[in-house]
Amino acid sequence: MLKIYNTLTRSKQEFIPRQAGKVGMYVCGMTVYDYCHIGHARVMVVFDTVARYLRHCGYQLAYVRNITDIDDKIIQRAHDNLESCETLTGRFIEAMHADERALSVLPPDSEPRATQSIAQIIAMIEKLLAAEFAYVGGNGDVFYAVGRFQGYGKLSGKNIEDLQAGERVDVDTAKRDPLDFVLWKMAKPGEPFWDSPWGAGRPGWHIECSAMSTCCLGNHFDIHGGGMDLQFPHHENEIAQSEGATGETFVNYWMHNGFVRVNEEKMSKSLGNFFTVREVLKQYRPEVIRFFILSSHYRSPLNYSTAQLDDATAALTRLYTALRSVDFASAISEEDKAAGILLINCEQQFNEAMDDDFNTPVALSVLFELARAINRQTNPGVKAYLGGELKRLAGDVLGLLQDDPDSFLKGGVAADGLDEQQIEQLIAARKFAKAGKDWAQADSIREQLKAQGVILEDVAGGNTIWRREG
Repeated sequence: MLKIYNTLTRSKQEFIPRQAGKVGMYVCGMTVYDYCHIGHARVMVVFDTVARYLRHCGYQLAYVRNITDIDDKIIQRAHDNLESCETLTGRFIEAMHADERALSVLPPDSEPRATQSIAQIIAMIEKLLAAEFAYVGGNGDVFYAVGRFQGYGKLSGKNIEDLQAGERVDVDTAKRDPLDFVLWKMAKPGEPFWDSPWGAGRPGWHIECSAMSTCCLGNHFDIHGGGMDLQFPHHENEIAQSEGATGETFVNYWMHNGFVRVNEEKMSKSLGNFFTVREVLKQYRPEVIRFFILSSHYRSPLNYSTAQLDDATAALTRLYTALRSVDFASAISEEDKAAGILLINCEQQFNEAMDDDFNTPVALSVLFELARAINRQTNPGVKAYLGGELKRLAGDVLGLLQDDPDSFLKGGVAADGLDEQQIEQLIAARKFAKAGKDWAQADSIREQLKAQGVILEDVAGGNTIWRREG
């Protein structure tokens, strides 16, 4: 029984989809004016894993993640670069997709863009105006009237009276209330614009997601996700807009992933601890980053540090080392399968972890139990069964262990730049020394390789396998 922590109710709730066997999920995507940072990577990986698990459970999932390709930052960056907004956003959308592929993030089923959803945005604003949840301000902008929506604050737990008391006096007389927010902005000279009943302009940020989500999934759907920083005001405003326009409940389950911190400090450009995915990929393999993200529960803070990523490298190395010992060509009998299940009922334990609000750290611990069982096993058929279960659960649900074990373990570059051919030559020299009973030379070569980050393991048949040190 899957349970999800619902931000709206502040509790774990049994997941009951609106339609049996079907799930609609919308996640707030990127504003594409720069390269994705490690916080974006967390959103990508977390909700990719949620989507994978829902499908693993047999649900027919419609996963929608939008792209914000028009806003103030995009307009300013394009102006600074002396290029069009379309050129700027096109370049960073391509870069975002490249980062996703590197991190084994599967593409969403739908990826609507704000600039391609203008008609739907205008239609929703018209509904809000007709229902008197919106008004045209003194400057021509269209605003949402927050005070008209009775449930405002229910997601974030904020009280509208407290919010109003905390607002400083708004000198912009265009708005009736300082809490009101813009739905449609009149275009300034030189800015991109679209025609509307209120004049040439562009949509506000909040209305984009309300229009795109309801257009793709209907007025009422199952899951809405995003970073914790979006809970207020963005998601709060989405609820007000959507429910004001449709008169229906907007979303049943709200999911928010925690912040990313860097060496226990908030990540920010001003602190100089801001890392793009591309920068991190120059130092660590993509699968290491994905493992690192999944090693913390999605609602917990995620602390980025080289020590944490080194630990993730070492952990993945242990899993791949277990897989390298498996002969997947071995025949698996029903007796082998039964013996493997007796050793560890891995699927049940794995599903129990994921059913508990997608508890990936506990799910990963099941994979390590499997790896230990593989390492202890001598029956080739049982070993092959356990190895298959390890690859299936890690791959299908967590997006891990996608590489060939030998390729992963030999991947990377040692400190002095030794390539595979040089390593194999040293191993051959060691084998020659052992054959001549020159144990001192054989030990010297082993230590030489170890000092350069290469670990040797002597196996049956007089052979030697190696891996890079995690």
